[in-house]
Amino acid sequence: MSPTKFKAMIVEQPEPKKFTRTIGEKVIADLPEGDLLVKVHYSSLNFKDALSATGNPGVTRKFPHTPGIDAAGEVVQCDSDAFAIGDKVIVTSYDLGMNTAGGYGEYIRVPSKWALKLPEGLSLRESMIYGTAGLTAALSVLRLEQGGVKPDDGDILVIGATGGVGSIAVSILAQAGYRVVAATGKPEQTQFLTDLGAAEVISRDELMKGSERPMMKERWAGVVDVAGGEPLAAAIKSTRYGGVVTCCGLVASMELNLNVFPFILRSVSLIGIDSAECPMDYRIQTWARLASDWKLDNLEETVTEVSLDELEDKISAILKGKLSGRTLVNIQN
Repeated sequence: MSPTKFKAMIVEQPEPKKFTRTIGEKVIADLPEGDLLVKVHYSSLNFKDALSATGNPGVTRKFPHTPGIDAAGEVVQCDSDAFAIGDKVIVTSYDLGMNTAGGYGEYIRVPSKWALKLPEGLSLRESMIYGTAGLTAALSVLRLEQGGVKPDDGDILVIGATGGVGSIAVSILAQAGYRVVAATGKPEQTQFLTDLGAAEVISRDELMKGSERPMMKERWAGVVDVAGGEPLAAAIKSTRYGGVVTCCGLVASMELNLNVFPFILRSVSLIGIDSAECPMDYRIQTWARLASDWKLDNLEETVTEVSLDELEDKISAILKGKLSGRTLVNIQN
């Protein structure tokens, strides 16, 4: 039986354009409608969570609000036959943590179609070390694989390699036998990236060298990009014939200033990666890979664990671009 009250992060808007964050108590009855009630054990910190926690209207418009686009926990009530009490489940994306109370609370209530059973081979804790970032990274690698990019085809570039998506992509690709070149604006993180499996680390300046030209020298068999903007344009211009480029972010820019030459002269493919509305069958397939051949030997090397009470500093750091790897939130701690 779940308690009436539970602990959660609560973001409030006391006046226009002003937001406050506290760790306080919420009431189960105030959770949104849904046929699935889950006791959350772990969540994680993503850039979108930080935006929600600071009142960004592009993410969250309803307050008071509890962020957290990721949650992993145990079913305590299900009004359909989708899950049994005690089932361990993963809930990520859709509207969770945006305008639906999210994983920074000890309980969530959501539609059961948002959840999937924890695959064999993963613990709840491990699933949230991956979280949405890991799912996005794995979806990116899957699309490279489906595009025919093989380990012996050449270097794979990962742009924004120290972040949540980038660091996991580096690790998955390296473990799968690809030679990974990590691009970063944080040269002090070179050893971190090498430990994750990067064979080479390059600076943004090196990535961008010659990018003013319509085409650049062919180098990459595949690319995982989280930046958008000029770094993505440079990567596409320097991708080899028949290469595949995946794009899942816009931390550099949402604009892409590019000509068509790489597509019509080198047959380069640009594939967008979306984890928010990704179909469930595709999610299940990808999580199964994360629990089996893509389960990382160095998973713990990417993570820092914090409690809800310790999350405040991490939110500030991720907004300033000062976090590396993944931040795991232990909700029950």
